[in-house]
Amino acid sequence: MSLITVTKTQEKLAEHCRQRRLNSGLTQSGLANRAGVSLSTLRKFEQKGIISLESFLKLLAVFNALDEIVKAIKPGSPVFSSIDDVINATNQNKQKKSPQKGWRS
Repeated sequence: MSLITVTKTQEKLAEHCRQRRLNSGLTQSGLANRAGVSLSTLRKFEQKGIISLESFLKLLAVFNALDEIVKAIKPGSPVFSSIDDVINATNQNKQKKSPQKGWRS
């Protein structure tokens, strides 16, 4: 379970993208043109955090950041919320590793 809301995540993504734009010396118009998105789409994203996934990825492509987003959502180690979750996961792994007993003739 995450402690950050969807709205807060959208705002943070928009702010990070805006910072990348500014650090790259690009205007909103310049970034929109390079990314192939409308200026109004970029403005709405930077102001409200609202954008389609396709347009967001186009913006990231301008910054050569597509690999970063793919790595960020790559499945990793499980996140546990209690010690019981850890114990249950450990027990399940032990059961999976146990050799299968078959019929002998």
